[in-house]
Amino acid sequence: MKILVMTLPRVCLATLVLLLSLQSAQAQQYKEGVDYIKVSGFTEMDTPTVREFFAYNCGHCYRQDPFFEQTANLLKSQVKFDRTPVAVGRSSWILSQMAYYLAEKFKLTNQVHSAIFKRIHEQGGAFTELDQVEDFFIQQGLAAENVKMALNSADAKLALLNYDTQAQLAEIKGVPSLLVNGQYLIIKQPDSPKALAEMIKSLSLQSAQR
Repeated sequence: MKILVMTLPRVCLATLVLLLSLQSAQAQQYKEGVDYIKVSGFTEMDTPTVREFFAYNCGHCYRQDPFFEQTANLLKSQVKFDRTPVAVGRSSWILSQMAYYLAEKFKLTNQVHSAIFKRIHEQGGAFTELDQVEDFFIQQGLAAENVKMALNSADAKLALLNYDTQAQLAEIKGVPSLLVNGQYLIIKQPDSPKALAEMIKSLSLQSAQR
């Protein structure tokens, strides 16, 4: 009885070898200590996640925000995009942390995120009093008593403590900074949203394999 042996065409084998080579090359594309560093970090509630550490008062964060928005859109349904506001003890930056907390609490982040940046860098300048933060959100349609209650709550204090703790564990030295899966801090950012999205996906996959 003859046994028929099925063989792949040489062209298919060549293609398979090429694809494996490309995958291997992509895995080696990002170098620890050059493109990213591994930090003590923390466990994310959801993975894969890329977290932006930023400050509304930071001019570079303001200019980079559209870049990160484009990157986040490219990562939709693949990697969760989250943010942590950083204060480093500066009073006006702490007020901006409060603004971010309110935006998240009342599910207004998509509506007001860019508006807070513009308020600080194009219009009224940095928040210097808590009343200014309250007024900003009242202008967004929230009831004054709800805003005051939220700002004076234990949840607000806990949120600010959590922001500061995350920044410390991520070993943040400056903003904006990106942390992948609570472990990999990007130190050499690619120059296009598409390239950055690919880097984030690669580091996220690397994290999952460890």
